[in-house]
Amino acid sequence: MIDDSVLVRTEGRAAYLTLNRPKALNALTHTMVRRIDEALTVWADDPAVETVVLTGAGERGLCAGGDIRAIHDDARDGDGSAAAAFWRDEYRLNARIARYPKPYVAVMDGIVMGGGVGLSAHGGIRIATERSRIAMPETGIGFMPDVGGTHLLAHAPGDLGTHLALTGAPVGAADAQLCGLADHFVPSEALAPLVADLAHAPVREVLDRYVRQAPPGRLAVARPWIDACYSADSVEEIVGRLLDHGDSEAKEAAETVLAKSPTSLKVTLAAVRSARRLGSLEKALDQEFRVSCRALTTPDLVEGIRAQVVDKDRNPRWSPATLAEVTDADVARFFAPFDEGEHERAYARELGLAGPDGTR
Repeated sequence: MIDDSVLVRTEGRAAYLTLNRPKALNALTHTMVRRIDEALTVWADDPAVETVVLTGAGERGLCAGGDIRAIHDDARDGDGSAAAAFWRDEYRLNARIARYPKPYVAVMDGIVMGGGVGLSAHGGIRIATERSRIAMPETGIGFMPDVGGTHLLAHAPGDLGTHLALTGAPVGAADAQLCGLADHFVPSEALAPLVADLAHAPVREVLDRYVRQAPPGRLAVARPWIDACYSADSVEEIVGRLLDHGDSEAKEAAETVLAKSPTSLKVTLAAVRSARRLGSLEKALDQEFRVSCRALTTPDLVEGIRAQVVDKDRNPRWSPATLAEVTDADVARFFAPFDEGEHERAYARELGLAGPDGTR
């Protein structure tokens, strides 16, 4: 059977990638990651291809993220190796997109979450619409922002990225631009002609025809209380400041945070703060790989996906159940080098972070 989960074609001066699982909101599988990587490898050296364009099939969005049901099954019933292999290839692809030698145009229409952010927000030209809902909602499934999300959020102005990382809140076009997740706003009704025109004209010329001013967002107005609250040193203190602030949106944010996995919240805060110091995307991805693999060994990832996707009761039972029960040692374990060392060194070599012997 022919796999058509990613449609690949060239026309004129452009090459097109279309994520093609609309019934699953184009959720990303390992096969899709490999197919995209193969196409980008070929097009990088093809002089006939001047621009690469990423879109999603269907009306609902570009990509809802990785195929978390498969990750759930591997964590629950397998040894985690399939999920680790998926992440290794996915994160390598994220790094390739960020360094791609040709214009990479990501059409971030509709829902763009998790792995969808990794495929789009590292691109050189990122287009949002009035329908865009861009988010890293991993703390709600007992996981942490990955696919380079900690790097992106760490470099958002002030503590906007910390707010988005802990709450998993989606943002529209203007707020995505403010946070460095998107570059341009184009009305959704203009996407079809824009995508078609890229086959016949340079990217800048096409953008000049269609880019407009995005409708006002919400984060710029909210930034004073966001920065004041999320600059705290711990999740507990962040929640306390949100509850005490007096702004109704701050209180709602606190309630949202408190519904997430306590372990995921603390690890996420540490990961985003660390990504600020790490600097490069590749180093952040290297850190995320360790964190992601550690998550496979904890109960919250399986439980979070069960509650949100499998049983859909929306009532996860986190373990530990409270922030106070998650110790500094619990958090540190997520960032520790792998005991066996081998697949970490192999992954570091793939990202160019290590030499042939695996040393840093």
